[in-house]
Amino acid sequence: MKAQLILLGAPGSGKGTQAARLVSDLGYKHISTGDLLRNEIAKESELGKKVQGIMTRGELVDDTTVLELLNANCDLTSGSYIFDGFPRNLDQAKALDLEVIKDVAHKAIYFDIDLDILAERLVNRRTCGDCGEIYNLLFKAPKAKGVCDKCSGTNLNQRKDDNEESVKTRLGVFKSTIDPVLSYYEEKGALKRVKASATSAEVFEEVKNTVK
Repeated sequence: MKAQLILLGAPGSGKGTQAARLVSDLGYKHISTGDLLRNEIAKESELGKKVQGIMTRGELVDDTTVLELLNANCDLTSGSYIFDGFPRNLDQAKALDLEVIKDVAHKAIYFDIDLDILAERLVNRRTCGDCGEIYNLLFKAPKAKGVCDKCSGTNLNQRKDDNEESVKTRLGVFKSTIDPVLSYYEEKGALKRVKASATSAEVFEEVKNTVK
């Protein structure tokens, strides 16, 4: 069985794009904590009711509940998963190892990119409101201005948090927490860095080589 994968990288570094390729080409299952939270609430399970209560009170879902959610939805003995969006800090990385991954083979892939380049990339990101296709005005602009190549929709939007001020704040938070996480996985011999500034195809080749 293939190793479990933990994707690490700043917002906009390409984790989502590569996760989709890993699912379609290599048969991985993509685990997004946000999607799991919404699905559990929709199922109206006991865990879902607990999560709903936390969110209704306007609180952040605590790490213990997220770990409980992961254990309820992942069978690492029979499937290969991509963990995306968790862990975000050193305490979460240690807890993920202890509570979920345990002794199962795993690798952490860090999408390494200059944060100044990334900031420019995020500010120029646009998403089709109809089909979800993602564009970038710098290097992946739609063929016709304002029109989605995939569905011909004209609802290409900039995310509210992709403005210059919000991007600066988000990347600042990321920078302050990522180094201890990288050191943790590096000391375990489980870290692989890929050059996220390369083309999507080149990044995927690096990722595939890491998985193999």
